[in-house]
Amino acid sequence: MAANFILQPAGFLDVPPFGSSRIFGKLISSRFFCNASHHKFNPVIASICNASAVDPTPSHSISHGSSTESTLILIRHGESMWNEKNLFTGCCDVPLTRRGVEEAIEAGKRISYIPVDMIFTSGLIRAKMTAMLAMTQHHQKKVPIIMHNESEQATTWSQVYSETTIKQSIPVITTWQLNERMYGELQGLNKKETAERYGKEQVHEWRRSYDIQPPKGESLEMCLRRAVTYFKEFIEPQLQSGKHVMVAAHANSLRSIIMYLDKMTSQEVTNLELSTGIPLLYIYKDGRFSSRGSPVGPTEAGVYAYTESLAVYRQQLDEMSH
Repeated sequence: MAANFILQPAGFLDVPPFGSSRIFGKLISSRFFCNASHHKFNPVIASICNASAVDPTPSHSISHGSSTESTLILIRHGESMWNEKNLFTGCCDVPLTRRGVEEAIEAGKRISYIPVDMIFTSGLIRAKMTAMLAMTQHHQKKVPIIMHNESEQATTWSQVYSETTIKQSIPVITTWQLNERMYGELQGLNKKETAERYGKEQVHEWRRSYDIQPPKGESLEMCLRRAVTYFKEFIEPQLQSGKHVMVAAHANSLRSIIMYLDKMTSQEVTNLELSTGIPLLYIYKDGRFSSRGSPVGPTEAGVYAYTESLAVYRQQLDEMSH
């Protein structure tokens, strides 16, 4: 008899404000109640992240004229071991392949001159690996630290007591709301064999339609509700405050976010394909998001249409390294 693995998200999501004048790891949680049936998150205590845990210069609050612009980097994880085997992965937690590791490192080279103050990832290891590996290539030379506040003990044990170390660190927030679509009874099945069994049209409908669920799984619309709700309530406020954010997640959670950013229709998003390990860059300015390039083919690092402010930031990093 086959074993059943069930993802059971918690009813409460703790999201910490980052940084402390004394201790990086001593977090005062903002608690948000999750109504799973409506995918609605309501703040009970306070909003996320009033203070930055990173050195405010030179990356924090890039000004352009009279406005402040923030950068948003979206990265789909590198190739996973189940991508390699052509299996439906969904919320199953499998790591990267060697190729996936190389893709993550290459992604890091592509964004090595783009400021990063905060990182959000899904709760799955392939997204977390991608973010960590990518940051090994960044010229900012700051260390990403995954925040643990799942319990009082976890918070206490992960405290950092050095102000210098705090300034050299980037907080990393992991959340199940950015997880891949839950593919239900398709998870672990070979995609080619599934198409032969159910028909190519049926499988294509399960994979690419907007509101049709695979057996006991999520539709893209359902994935969008949780991913975009989280983005709007927790990530977008960071961009509004001038912080620069990287999000490492999955094909469908990122398709959902891009649908929101680019104001795509439900029909348009079904045709959106995202390559593994290719970072997408957005600029947030005056309440609007604008895409700054979508490098699919080139392998060189400088593939983005930099703004004037990003060009200045890159020059500053180069000067600091010499």
